[in-house]
Amino acid sequence: MIQIRVRKSLLMASGKTELAVDFNLEAGSFCTLYGKSGAGKTTILKILAGLIQPDEGFISVNDEVWLDTGKNINLPPQKREIGFVFQDYALFPNMTVRENLQYALNGKTDKNRIDDLLERAALQQLAHRKPLTLSGGQQQRVALMRALVRKPQILLLDEPLSALDLEMRQTLQTEIYGLHQSFHTTTLLVSHQLSEIYRLSDFIISLENGKIMAQGTPAGVFGRERLSSKIQLIGEVLSIRENGVVYILDILVGNNIIKTVTTAEEVQGLQPGDQVKVSAKAFNPIVQKL
Repeated sequence: MIQIRVRKSLLMASGKTELAVDFNLEAGSFCTLYGKSGAGKTTILKILAGLIQPDEGFISVNDEVWLDTGKNINLPPQKREIGFVFQDYALFPNMTVRENLQYALNGKTDKNRIDDLLERAALQQLAHRKPLTLSGGQQQRVALMRALVRKPQILLLDEPLSALDLEMRQTLQTEIYGLHQSFHTTTLLVSHQLSEIYRLSDFIISLENGKIMAQGTPAGVFGRERLSSKIQLIGEVLSIRENGVVYILDILVGNNIIKTVTTAEEVQGLQPGDQVKVSAKAFNPIVQKL
């Protein structure tokens, strides 16, 4: 169990904001922090990592106290079992891929561990390349493997895929979820992408102006029906759920989520992430893969 209770005054572009959050996470869960820019999402990650000191706070990770301002306890970042992946990769440009992973071990040597992670990320052939010679997707893979090389209790992901194109983003979403399942690491993601949240998260915390507005499953937080009166819509499949003899699809259209009931034949070959066209024929929408 991870307990996080922090308060900090923040000076944002929009003015002064009071960050005050109190929430618990189950060990091994995948949680997303969602909200507009300035809501305090990245600040929460940095406080958890020990990179920012809150005005008041308490953090306990699996019964080990990392922070207790009331008792003057503040574990330094290097002693917190954290892996952090930033939006801009933050790789050392003068080091090779292998050297970036080796550096994260703080002087320890674990060739087998590094080799295993390079293989998982399909980076074996690129191990002696410098980061600037790699594509954005490859650099993000290196950043992710570097964060995992120390076997952290918590993996922090600060919008790691936002700079990538849709196809690469979906590929890395699948890889991130697979790694999360393999390593059983508690993962905390910052994301604005509803499709990403639906695909990866089993818990979500929605923030606004430094406060928690809602928390729960993605379906519970975002699952209100928002039907459009348009005849034809283009969207992205978020989830597919069997309900008796029919299937219920959550489809992201712009910033809205619509639900539609469809048949087993219509969902054949569909999966989350697919782009679809939703056509309204009377009151029975027809869903076709693009």
